[in-house]
Amino acid sequence: MLIQISTDRTVHGGEDLIRHFETELADRLSRFSDHITRLEVHFSEEAAADAGYDRRCVLEARPAGRRPVAVTHHAGSVAEACRGATQKLESLLESVYGRADHHKGGESIRHQDGASD
Repeated sequence: MLIQISTDRTVHGGEDLIRHFETELADRLSRFSDHITRLEVHFSEEAAADAGYDRRCVLEARPAGRRPVAVTHHAGSVAEACRGATQKLESLLESVYGRADHHKGGESIRHQDGASD
């Protein structure tokens, strides 16, 4: 899964910011890496400070053989915006791929490590 991150001129952070979010997104979305060919991330600032947020994160996932899907989250910081958008994307991808990957007869929650008898 290729991750491309871009920012507008109002979001500061440079290469450190990009590396941090590439790692975080790769970790959080690793279970979908077989399905997603590219993930595009865009951070920006919006003039909506009166509403309590001004940072925006847009995540666009490009699944192999399917139409691209996108989510947006607004928050007070870039990190919060990314976290919220990632949660939304995880939920969306789980609804698309989660059921397809879980087959009848697979392990149940009772068979996971650490389950008490």
